[in-house]
Amino acid sequence: MQELELLGVPGSPYTRKMLALLRYRRIPHRMIWGSHFEPLANYPAPKVKLLPTFYFPTANGKEAVVDSTPIIQRLEREHADRNVVPDDPLLRFLTHLIEDFADEWVTKAMFHYRWHFSEDAANAGPLLAFWQNLHLEEGPARASSQAFASRQISRLYVVGSSHQTARIIESSFERLVGIMDRIIERQGFVLGTRPSAGDFAIYGQLTQLVWVDPTPARFVAKHSPRLRAWIDRTDDLSGHQGHQWLPRSELRIHLGELIQEIGRVYVPFLIANAKAIQEGREEFETLIDGQAWAQPVFPYQAKCLELLRREAISLPADVHHELRCLFNGTGCEKLLP
Repeated sequence: MQELELLGVPGSPYTRKMLALLRYRRIPHRMIWGSHFEPLANYPAPKVKLLPTFYFPTANGKEAVVDSTPIIQRLEREHADRNVVPDDPLLRFLTHLIEDFADEWVTKAMFHYRWHFSEDAANAGPLLAFWQNLHLEEGPARASSQAFASRQISRLYVVGSSHQTARIIESSFERLVGIMDRIIERQGFVLGTRPSAGDFAIYGQLTQLVWVDPTPARFVAKHSPRLRAWIDRTDDLSGHQGHQWLPRSELRIHLGELIQEIGRVYVPFLIANAKAIQEGREEFETLIDGQAWAQPVFPYQAKCLELLRREAISLPADVHHELRCLFNGTGCEKLLP
């Protein structure tokens, strides 16, 4: 079997997400550390230069593909063993929801902690420079570090991080740490004794929050060494043998807190963002967790809401009813048509 190739950097949570997933699924691959700042010779460029970029073999060479969620779905179709998306339609929908929550909401915590606090920004700037190029001399490395930091700090408001929203983001992250600690203690993973796409998405964001950025790392070290250990182990699950998905009868007990957190913060964000785009606005304001939230609209996240709702509509009637009962009173019921 021909190896998959992927381009990425250690500071990309989505690169970490996909690399760990490939290891767990035992899909032959070759990791190319780097970015599109220094394009690979004789490799195609993706339409959108995101990381990781996968290079799938084709009859005529290679195809450059980005966006981790559809890549996971493609890998599910093309590789039969050790799947990360359950066959059960109810669990499959929950997998997609949890993955989406991590990719699009928990990433706000990752970006916020990295660039909102001066200590974290001072730590991240040089790393970003050297993640791109280990051979940089001191002067160019300092200039690159400052350029990276300035650009990212200027983008904080774009992803929703501001002095107004800081406590919403930080409180959600702190609750997630406790929720994941209890999930891991019970089963090991969000949907049973085996990892799902949702686990790898959460793991990807947490690699940055726990391995790289000092402020959230201290919080996790104090409040959940169990979660820190889970991140370390999830990095390479190629030898993991757990194989059970959670039975539906245990979903409420095991996942209830996580579903409530998604309904508390992510769902109101998704709905307000989509409504603003529909109305042709460039920014929106809403309440999240009872507090004021404001940011520019984000078209991709309107697409996320549309896809989740489309999947919910396609569920068999009995599964849709069971999902609605599970969501009732959590805030997630507002996702459902």
